[in-house]
Amino acid sequence: QVQVVESGGGLVQPGGSLRLSCAASGSIFNIYSMGWYRQAPGKQRELVARLTSGGSTNYADSVKGRFTISRDNAKNTVYLQMNNLKPDDTAVYYCNVYISPTVYWGQGTQVTVSS
Repeated sequence: QVQVVESGGGLVQPGGSLRLSCAASGSIFNIYSMGWYRQAPGKQRELVARLTSGGSTNYADSVKGRFTISRDNAKNTVYLQMNNLKPDDTAVYYCNVYISPTVYWGQGTQVTVSS
């Protein structure tokens, strides 16, 4: 069993910053990748950022230059530093952990960008 727990969401004004954290625990042997997805009301879930065990990163075009993903391997934790937040970033953010052949999801954390 693998547990995935996110934290760090909240309400922030446009231009502000938030840092999301996601910790994986349980029967973890070989995490291939950890990442973040988001889903806004009425929209499909989309990739925000992903970091593989080899250090490769992928970012959605809409967050490049504003968001940074990082990982603490010793703690099996991934972080998403979000700067210069915009109202369009408002969504539920989900952590995704890929341990072949299974993908694990967290419960989601709400991020609201509003003045």
